[in-house]
Amino acid sequence: MSLDKDLNIENYILSHIDEEPELLRQLNRDAHVNLLKPRMLSGHMQGRMLKMFCRMLQPKYILEIGTYTAYATLCLAEGVAEDAEIHTIEVNDELEDFIMKHLYKSKLKDRIHLYIGDAMQIIPSIDRTFDLVFIDANKRHYVEYYDLIFDKVRPGGLIVVDNTLWDGHVLETPKPSDKQTIGIQKFNDMIAKDDRVEKVILPVRDGLTLIWKK
Repeated sequence: MSLDKDLNIENYILSHIDEEPELLRQLNRDAHVNLLKPRMLSGHMQGRMLKMFCRMLQPKYILEIGTYTAYATLCLAEGVAEDAEIHTIEVNDELEDFIMKHLYKSKLKDRIHLYIGDAMQIIPSIDRTFDLVFIDANKRHYVEYYDLIFDKVRPGGLIVVDNTLWDGHVLETPKPSDKQTIGIQKFNDMIAKDDRVEKVILPVRDGLTLIWKK
């Protein structure tokens, strides 16, 4: 499929799914004006998917590794019950003001618990068993994140992992310095062999892997 046709298909999809809420449109614009890598946020289509996963699974406890702008965080919060908890971890303390500015505007903010710091240190300190985990953080450490959270996910829980096709770079032989591509390839190879789970990769945006814990 040509690039033009891909774009037309994406536009068609966006015009035939639920609208992006106004707060998220504002957040998206704010990110494009004020952040260096706004493309990293989940965006309209993926955000509606994350909400739909929550609608279907109705998770009580969610862990998000990699808050970034909190776009995905708010999408997850839209799909859960009022008593649900979303624990979200962001390593970059310079994003805290941006995140909190938009969380404060949301009626869903009481469902969200933000942690600023290293996920590998914070995750062991969260005393919860999770129904849903969304991983969208440092690609170099996907394997380590997975190992840390696996025993904290209940049987029948869902792990959603972003960027697992990495703009097609997973098909290439990376340079030794390309630690992010190496990290994603290592993670994908590990998941493919993990018989404790069922898994599928969706070719949505940059690749989205769904992992169901047996």
